[in-house]
Amino acid sequence: MPHPNAFTHLPELQNRLTPASASGLRLTDEVLAEWDAQARSQGLPAHWRLPDSEVEQSRRDVLATITAQQQDLWVFAYGSLMWNPGFHFAEVRRAHLPGYARRFSLGTTIGRGTPDCPGLVLTLEPDTDGACEGLVFRIPAPLVDAESRLLWRREMITGAYCPALLALPTPQGTVQALVLVANTRHPHHQDGLSMQSTAATIARACGRIGSNRDYLDQLVRQLDVLGVEDGYVRALAALVYATACGHAR
Repeated sequence: MPHPNAFTHLPELQNRLTPASASGLRLTDEVLAEWDAQARSQGLPAHWRLPDSEVEQSRRDVLATITAQQQDLWVFAYGSLMWNPGFHFAEVRRAHLPGYARRFSLGTTIGRGTPDCPGLVLTLEPDTDGACEGLVFRIPAPLVDAESRLLWRREMITGAYCPALLALPTPQGTVQALVLVANTRHPHHQDGLSMQSTAATIARACGRIGSNRDYLDQLVRQLDVLGVEDGYVRALAALVYATACGHAR
């Protein structure tokens, strides 16, 4: 369970986050084995994900200062982490990340899609004139090692992101937070997709943890709760709805 005072700054999020104990995205050894079995059943290659040693080395490199100084770890959330963080935390705040924007530009063949019908999930793409409004979660220092291992497995399972510690403004002050931006060299990164193509993909794709449409819907609902305006997400949701209605006729 989150710390009793975790929602002091954002009481509207109380009961609107999936508890870590109920999260299917908390990649314990058992859950990871299930993902591997699913990947095999779908015909994905044995190397569909990065070796555990490579994922762990990335975590150690990025968090070296945090762990050495036994500091709390702040984690920036802009997609599924906003409603299903999958880790234990002691505080959540609004956060502002300048110079980046949410974009559905990462293909997925297992979580929200399949090899035959890939889906799309969010990344952070550079946008010099834009900014991304999201959340930051604080993992207490005693929990950082164990919780960040599970987080790294989830987010860095194929190396699709470039993790970095960046200064993020929050209403309660600036924090140094883990931010996962797009790895534009990743083979699943899809740059320059049209809105129509993106919407068509989201409308039809479905994977192990649910439909691509549900992913988008949950994002829209959480942004509504927080009062966050994101024109790209709004326009995309309208297109997906129109696409789904068109197929239903």
